[in-house]
Amino acid sequence: MSRRGNCHDNAVAESFFQLLKRERIKRKIYSTRDPARQDIFDYIEMFYNPIRRHSYAANLSPVNYERQYFSEATNCL
Repeated sequence: MSRRGNCHDNAVAESFFQLLKRERIKRKIYSTRDPARQDIFDYIEMFYNPIRRHSYAANLSPVNYERQYFSEATNCL
């Protein structure tokens, strides 16, 4: 957690949870925790990581950004 003088410590996590709530959870009512867990897992593993583009990562999805990074790193060796 953030300490005094380190105010941006949680910015990435707060941004992710804000997107999760806005894009997936806000309009849904889950009957139990199991459907909620499955829906959140699907959001993260089926959309957020492989598909959703991130401006910080040159408008690539995290999976594509890592793939590009590691292919460039292996080419430099």
